[in-house]
Amino acid sequence: MLQRFYPDRYENSTYEIDFDAYYQKGYRAILFDIDNTLVPHGFPADARAIKLFEHLHGLGFQCMMLSNNKEPRVKGFCDAVNCQYIFKANKPGVTAYKRGMEQMGCDTSNTLFVGDQIFTDIWGAKKAGIFSILVKPIHPKEEIQIVLKRRLEWFVLRSYLKHGGQQHGN
Repeated sequence: MLQRFYPDRYENSTYEIDFDAYYQKGYRAILFDIDNTLVPHGFPADARAIKLFEHLHGLGFQCMMLSNNKEPRVKGFCDAVNCQYIFKANKPGVTAYKRGMEQMGCDTSNTLFVGDQIFTDIWGAKKAGIFSILVKPIHPKEEIQIVLKRRLEWFVLRSYLKHGGQQHGN
């Protein structure tokens, strides 16, 4: 039952993912969550995020942000990293995932999703048929509703690791 929430890969950080290897495997598009995946919740794009997206664009990746947040927050971040975006994405619903792939001219066979929350980011990507990469949250300070979900996520992660899933980047 919990398998529906398991990520395809679990990494310590977005910034430790070997995106070059994914490009070599044929992936051409990446959908990202923003808050606590790329920067702490509510923070603007920092030098590390800007450098990552310069590298991804240089490799040839199409990149897009999917955020449940409002447009002013998402637009500001995306302008800084030169990415398209969908705000109020209603994750874990699949509509925004599918729309993102369509806008980038990609499909489930060549698209990755990277996010920090199991019950929104990863579950939505799995329902949409996209290879999902879960990353540890960047910062422990989060809104109360996310803190409560993190407690439930702990059970999913424990089951994932118990049944052969691995955390990479240790």
